[in-house]
Amino acid sequence: MTTVARPVLVVANWKMHTTPLEASDLAVAIAAATSDDAIGRVICPPFVALAAVAAAVAGTGVEVGAQNVHDRPFGAHTGEISAPMLRGLASWCIVGHSERRRDQAETDDVIGRKLERCLESGLRPILCVGERLAEREAGLAEVTVRDQLKGASSALTGKGELGQAGLVVAYEPVWAIGTGRTARGVDAAVMAEAIRDALDALGWPDAAAIPVLYGGSVTSSTMAEFIAEPSIDGALVGGASLKVDEMAGIVARAALTARARVAQDPVG
Repeated sequence: MTTVARPVLVVANWKMHTTPLEASDLAVAIAAATSDDAIGRVICPPFVALAAVAAAVAGTGVEVGAQNVHDRPFGAHTGEISAPMLRGLASWCIVGHSERRRDQAETDDVIGRKLERCLESGLRPILCVGERLAEREAGLAEVTVRDQLKGASSALTGKGELGQAGLVVAYEPVWAIGTGRTARGVDAAVMAEAIRDALDALGWPDAAAIPVLYGGSVTSSTMAEFIAEPSIDGALVGGASLKVDEMAGIVARAALTARARVAQDPVG
């Protein structure tokens, strides 16, 4: 694959935190503290706060994403949210997060259908992949992630369309989240290249151009190590994204890298 310049992106995943009022206030504060057009900024609040956050960040350059979407466009699915319902509220959507794989037993096939729904509704997908501790210790980290990508893509009929829609992949080292173990920048970099190699082998167009984010308990103090890796293009931020100072630090560090990359490859 050829080397290409990729955009740098910081995505805030607020998970099951904030009421609509709290989310609005927090979004306003984060947008003001992270005003920088060198990188993309996305906030993914709970469903009930999507409208409030969208209104709060209007005109700031911050985009809004959903944390999940149902794999069907409509139907008798009490409590679920479909992709068409998200139109006008979000432009991004997280798909296949490790917590949903764990807690809701989401399969790669279901996740693939969710990617399809994103495509149909014009949502830009952030596909999460990553291995658990037992898989890493068994030397199956790359195999696990490759299988996740293959399983999700099997439900797609238009891989070219997905590439054009702006697929982003977030690598989550599940073994390093809440376990006391620490992932290093080199770990994430190796997996990012493995992800692009796997996508290329699956026939995805221009796999080298697909941004890969790091998503393992990112903070302002750890961001530098990961974004310094040329194969890492930003972060999917969890708990730290609920703190304005943390987000300001994360975005500032990512913006420095983004500008450095543009300076090295101004026509990329």
